Amino acid sequence: MAPSLENLLVVGVASSALFDLSTSDAVFASEGKEAYRAHQEAHLADPFAPGVAFPFLRRLLQLNALAPLVEVIVLSRNSPDTGLRILRSAAHHGLTISRAIFTEGRAPHEFMPALNMSLFLSANENDVRKATLAGMPAGQVLASSFEDDDDPALRIAFDFDGVLADDASERIYQAGGLDEFQQHEASNVVTPLDPGPLRNFLAGVNRIQQVAEDRVRVSVVTARSAPAHERAINSLKAWGLTVNDAFFLGGLKKAPILDVLKPHIFFDDQRGHLTQTVPCVHVPFGVSNEKSPATKG
Repeated sequence: MAPSLENLLVVGVASSALFDLSTSDAVFASEGKEAYRAHQEAHLADPFAPGVAFPFLRRLLQLNALAPLVEVIVLSRNSPDTGLRILRSAAHHGLTISRAIFTEGRAPHEFMPALNMSLFLSANENDVRKATLAGMPAGQVLASSFEDDDDPALRIAFDFDGVLADDASERIYQAGGLDEFQQHEASNVVTPLDPGPLRNFLAGVNRIQQVAEDRVRVSVVTARSAPAHERAINSLKAWGLTVNDAFFLGGLKKAPILDVLKPHIFFDDQRGHLTQTVPCVHVPFGVSNEKSPATKG
């Protein structure tokens, strides 16, 4: 019997995040739906090349060799017939993905709760924003020049505010500036923040770490600095969650740290903190995505 999805970390992925669909997308944009359909049928035996989220998902799925831990489900706007190439490509690349939903243009995030998903990845900004507005954990993968290495460990990195935590402190910062933010965080140091969109995803990763041990490493990379760092640590403790590394950068650029960490995926709510040298995901949550934000993190 297949394990219940309730006992697994379930990740939904659009074909646009899993594979490089640039050629197919160009056919659709220039020639239309029927030409796109004909193109997919003609190239059914030709596997798609890996996309931005591929290294992360491949390593995540490899953890199932230890125990049933992860389920990756394709959520695609393709029709069932044009989606055949996606699952064939997954099999070609050795990805153990057996479940897929093809919605032929319908927003796929609507099915996330039914599948107990704690994350949805897509290159389609509109789909990701719709999911986020509906209160679901989603992120847009961005173009990357990242080249995977031979280290078997899976490396995951998160921003804190607006990703693991909600945006309450970010709102204080943007309304009152750094001094007011630091004073507010020091005054509320023992009061945990409310969870943000990816808190439950980190909880699922922590459950995997109990089995996978050193096969998964988790980092927080945030522009918080002392004394505001204490509230972040206390919030994680209150949620019952842990990370292996924490970088409190105080406004320093994140890219040099990410270049050393080389995460297989990094989540941030502000595009200005993202880099093309590692696989980055924009989480369009909170005040930083309601207007042109000040720069924090």
